[in-house]
Amino acid sequence: MSIRRLDPLLIDRIAAGEVIERPAAAVKELLENSLDAGASCIEIAIEAGGRRLIRVADNGGGMDESDLVLSVERHATSKLPDGNLSAIATFGFRGEALPSIASVSRLEIRTRTAGAPTALRLVVEDGAKSAVEPCAGSLGTRVEARDLFAATPARLKFLKSDRAEALAAADVVRRLALAHTSVRFVFVTDLGSGFDWPACGAGEAGRAERLRQALGDEFAANSLGLAARREGVALTGRIGLPTYSRPNALHQFVFVNGRAVRDKTLSGALRAAYLDVLPADRHGVVALFVECDPREVDVNVHPAKAEVRFRDPGLVRGLVVGAIKERLAAALHRASTTGGSATILAMRPPAAPPPNGWQPGPSPGGRAWPAAPQLAEPVQRGFAEFGPAAAVWTAPSDAHDVAAPLGAARAQVHGAYIVAETAEGLVIVDQHAAHERIVYEKLKRQREGRGVERQALLHPLVIDLDPDAAARIEAHGSELAALGLVVEGFGLGAVLVREAPSVIAQGDLDGLVRDLAADLAAEDGALSLERQLDHWLATFACHHSVRSGRALKPEEMNALLREMERTPGAGQCNHGRPTYVELKLADIERLFGRR
Repeated sequence: MSIRRLDPLLIDRIAAGEVIERPAAAVKELLENSLDAGASCIEIAIEAGGRRLIRVADNGGGMDESDLVLSVERHATSKLPDGNLSAIATFGFRGEALPSIASVSRLEIRTRTAGAPTALRLVVEDGAKSAVEPCAGSLGTRVEARDLFAATPARLKFLKSDRAEALAAADVVRRLALAHTSVRFVFVTDLGSGFDWPACGAGEAGRAERLRQALGDEFAANSLGLAARREGVALTGRIGLPTYSRPNALHQFVFVNGRAVRDKTLSGALRAAYLDVLPADRHGVVALFVECDPREVDVNVHPAKAEVRFRDPGLVRGLVVGAIKERLAAALHRASTTGGSATILAMRPPAAPPPNGWQPGPSPGGRAWPAAPQLAEPVQRGFAEFGPAAAVWTAPSDAHDVAAPLGAARAQVHGAYIVAETAEGLVIVDQHAAHERIVYEKLKRQREGRGVERQALLHPLVIDLDPDAAARIEAHGSELAALGLVVEGFGLGAVLVREAPSVIAQGDLDGLVRDLAADLAAEDGALSLERQLDHWLATFACHHSVRSGRALKPEEMNALLREMERTPGAGQCNHGRPTYVELKLADIERLFGRR
């Protein structure tokens, strides 16, 4: 088959496939043009998820007639005045957005510059441009794309539902709004709910307000501010507490020089930063802003500009991981505020009808008895099991204990949970999860210092395993010895434990070795050495920690609370679960209808 030149319209549609793969991508390109034009107010409207209509109107600088004609030509842009691709300081620079959108829709542009007597109008349909004509219009530019992909029905088949596409477009607007706090964003859709976010101003106060607008008050209450700098790279933003996590990474907002990106280096850095405090299937909620010299980052590596490449990725990764870990460690025992709300919801389900047709009758005074609050079934069963041995009540502690962040221990319930009184309410602590975190952090400090302290067993422990499991344990003997666990082969299908870390020497060593063998079979070398060692330390801690069902003395309970307050990350266990929930006095009063 002979080579031929492609039709110009076909060329544009092929290019559109790289840039405009769905309505949300068109919204992103038009928004970035508005931001580059210096707009302080941008209004976005979509219909049918963006298939029927996408309208983006701004109050930016607008275009004169010559610029308007060139704006729909391929590879025509005002964003590269000197043609230097190594220092890009604008969003649009490829000159493909408008011609790509025009090739797959009916495009209309109305624009007006300051001082112009009228606005100008240009229409592009099926690759044919109309003549520029005067029209009514305000300062700025309004772009309308109708019937997106009507000329390429094959593309329509791959779009999701209108509601899903509308949500994707809303997410694009949200991400750009987070990075541009001085701009008002109005989003209108015929599906779901839109929003109108006023401009918040520059600086930390403006960013905090925009984060509240976009992510809600709950994120503000359960996140930590972040500010760090290293070798010309600045990192700011907010990071969610580990107990305020999500099952996917959709709530991770990362920006490089104001550009919303999904970068592998930064995504990997976020996973590494939360490695110690979240399980593999949970993701932290973050809003991070990386600022650096434009010459240190290449934004020209993806047609849709969704990815970037750093000149020194190790520097950026180290900055992100180190800053987040340091900030989370500074939060010590703090856990998310959502635990108390979840507790209240668990104890206040929809009211069930009274059993056996019972109806509340009048009280002796002639007034109706109030209906008793119905507790959730698991909670009811828990209270039904209360007996004299279910709680060990403690003597009143001094005022210093009550004033401490986690308060003074008042009871141990079911041999598993510590109830403590605080100055503002009470906390319920999972004693096993809390102690697990404390032991883990202690082992980590020892490993990073002089090495894990170990203790020789008076009677070495022989553990029978299957031959493959025993071989895996023996093969990793040197790494385990560095963590304080000295094991050696003891014939076919058995290992001998001679020494163990001092803090876990009295723990369940048999179960520990069996779990390590199972982990080694599952990991099969997939983890880095550092991550593997930390994972093993977490397994050590789990097998040594105070077990559920063990009765604690009052002084032991208070000592555990004080140790939690001193331990980094003590608000969650090694598996990412909260170690305690807090109920404020106001929450308790709501439970009893006092508020």
